[in-house]
Amino acid sequence: MTLSTQDQNWWKTASIYQIYPKSFCDSSDKGTGDIQGIISKLDYLKLLGIDAIWLTPVYQSPMIDNGYDISDYYAINPDFGTMQDFEQLVAEARQRGIRIIMDIVVNHTSTEHAWFQSALGDKNSPYRDYYIWKDPVDDEVPNNWQSKFGGSAWELDAKTGQYYLHLFAKEQADLNWENPQVRQAVKDVISFWAEKGVDGFRLDVINLISKQQDFPNDDLGDGRRFYTDGPRVHEYLQEISAAVFRKYGSVTVGEMSSTSLAHCQQYSSLDSKELSMVFNFHHLKVDYPNGEKWTNAPFDFIQLKEIFNHWQTGLNGKGWGALFWCNHDQPRVVSRFGDDKAYRVESAKMLGAAIHMMQGTPYIYQGEEIGMTNPSYSSISQYRDVESINMYDIMVNHNGVCAENMMAILAQKSRDNSRTPMQWNDEKYAGFSQGRPWLEVAGNYRDINAAKAVDDSSSVFYFYQKLIALRKDIEVITSGNYQDLYPQHEQIFAYQRHSEKQTLICLNNFYAAEANCILPDTFDVTKAQYLLGNYEDLAEEVSVNQVLRPYETRIILLEN
Repeated sequence: MTLSTQDQNWWKTASIYQIYPKSFCDSSDKGTGDIQGIISKLDYLKLLGIDAIWLTPVYQSPMIDNGYDISDYYAINPDFGTMQDFEQLVAEARQRGIRIIMDIVVNHTSTEHAWFQSALGDKNSPYRDYYIWKDPVDDEVPNNWQSKFGGSAWELDAKTGQYYLHLFAKEQADLNWENPQVRQAVKDVISFWAEKGVDGFRLDVINLISKQQDFPNDDLGDGRRFYTDGPRVHEYLQEISAAVFRKYGSVTVGEMSSTSLAHCQQYSSLDSKELSMVFNFHHLKVDYPNGEKWTNAPFDFIQLKEIFNHWQTGLNGKGWGALFWCNHDQPRVVSRFGDDKAYRVESAKMLGAAIHMMQGTPYIYQGEEIGMTNPSYSSISQYRDVESINMYDIMVNHNGVCAENMMAILAQKSRDNSRTPMQWNDEKYAGFSQGRPWLEVAGNYRDINAAKAVDDSSSVFYFYQKLIALRKDIEVITSGNYQDLYPQHEQIFAYQRHSEKQTLICLNNFYAAEANCILPDTFDVTKAQYLLGNYEDLAEEVSVNQVLRPYETRIILLEN
C-alpha cells in the first residue's frame, strides 16, 4: 500500500493511534519500550486498520516529565534507540500504509538543553533571551502564577538573582516566543523532522506559547488567564504554518490547554492558516467538581453531553477537532466512564462508538482497543508520574488529606493509570518486556491482552477495527452536522449526524441499567439499517422504540 502525498486532507477520514513508547513494547530486557519494539508491532496496527501513529516524544531528554522535557531536539533518546531505528520505523510504517506524527514540545525545553545551560547564570549569554527571566518583586517571586504541577511557576537562578518561568516542572523552562530567534529555531527543528519523512506534528500545549508581557499577579486564579490563548499566539502559529507546515504538507494537531471554542475555530480554521485540528480537554473535566481535579468524584453525564454538543456544533463548518477519550495524561476511559468489571467489554465498545461516530479525527490510545483498565495501585511507591507524586505530597503532607483517600484519588485521576505497560499476552510482564518494567503492569493482564483479543472475533479490538472502517465508508461521519437527540436523558447519550445523502444515529447507554428512547419522527425507520452494535443479537429491522441494554450501543444508518 502506498501513501498518496496528493491527498492533503487524508486525516479527515483517518484514525490515529497514539503510542507512548516507554510503555508500548520493549525489544530487549531493559524494562522500557523502544522504537524497535514499535516496529515489531506494526503488523498488529495494520490489522487494526489505523492510518497514522502519533509518537509521544522520543528525543534526548532527562525524562523528568517522561520526554516532555527535551534536551536535544535533533537526537533520539538512547533509551528508545538510534536515529537509524527511527528512520527504519518511518520506512517500515510507510510500507504498511501508516504515517508517522511526531510530538513536538516548543513551549518549553529541559533545563539540561544547551540553550538553557548557556543562559543559566549568565545574563550576557546569547541564549539568555531564549527564556523568560524576571527580577524579584519585594524579594519574592515575580508574581503569584502557579506551576501546573504544583508550587510557584518561578525558579531562582541564584547566580544572577533572577527567576525563570516554568509553567510545568522546574526542569521545564518556558521559551520566550517574543524572541524571533526562538521562532526560527523552532522552524528549523520541525523542518529537520519533516525532511526525515515525518507526516505531521502534535504540538504540546501550543496555546501557552504567548504570555502577557506585563506578567501581572492573578487575583482570581493561578495565572493561566494571562498565558492561555495569549496575545500573539495566532500570529505565531500563522508564521510557523506558512514557513514550515504548509511547505511540507504536514498535518498538525494542537494540544489546547484550558482553551475556548472561539480560539479553536481560529486555530483549526478550514483555511489551514494555523493548524489542521485541535485537542481540547473540556469533556475530560466532567469528573472535576468545581474544577477540582484532585478529588474522587463521579462524572457529570449531562454536562458531558452538553460539552460534546458545544464543540461538535461549534466546529462544524468552521474548524476540525480531534476525538479522544484517552491519552498518556488521562485515566483509562473504561474505568472512568464505563464499567471495568462486569461490563468491561460492552462499555469499552460503547465508548468507542460514542466517540468515533462524531465529526473529527479519532485518536486511539494504546491499549484502548483491547479495553485496558486503570491498574488500581495500592501504594504511592508504585507511582512514577511527577505530577502524581508532587500532588500526593501536597495533599497529604500539607493539605491534611489522609493517605488512604489520596490513594483512591490517584487510582481515579493519576496519569500513570494510562502509562502502565501495554498488555500483549498472558506471559510474564504481559509480554511487554523480558525485564522488570519501569512501571508495574496492571494485574488483569492474563485476561486482558492483545493476543487474546486478536483471537476473539467478538473482542473490543475487532469492534474498533469496524469503527475505523466505517469512517472511510460512510460519508456522513465526516461531513454531517450534529444534533443531540436527548440532552436531558439521564442514561442515554444519543446524537444524529445528517448530510444531504445520509442520516446516522448513534445510541449509547452509559449505565448498567436498561434504558428506553424513541427515535425522532423525522427518521424513517422503514428505510434504516443497523450498521453496528455491541450485542450480538440486534434485530433485523429498526424500530421506533429503542430499548438499550446495559452499556449498549447501536449505530443506525438511513440513506436519504
